[in-house]
Amino acid sequence: MRTDVEAQPHHTPVLRRAVAGVVLVVVAALAIKLAIGFVTAIFWTIVAVAAVVAVLWALKTILW
Repeated sequence: MRTDVEAQPHHTPVLRRAVAGVVLVVVAALAIKLAIGFVTAIFWTIVAVAAVVAVLWALKTILW
């Protein structure tokens, strides 16, 4: 049984680590962009609903 192969430490190449780091940064940026988009969509939905309610209230106040 050969033990000299098992005794050598296994090191990840520098280029592979760099690519993994870039992938993590890109995924984090996309996740942040997605979260900001989600919050923005919720905000504008609330604004639109509030505008409709305001118009209905104004019409009710003027017409009745």
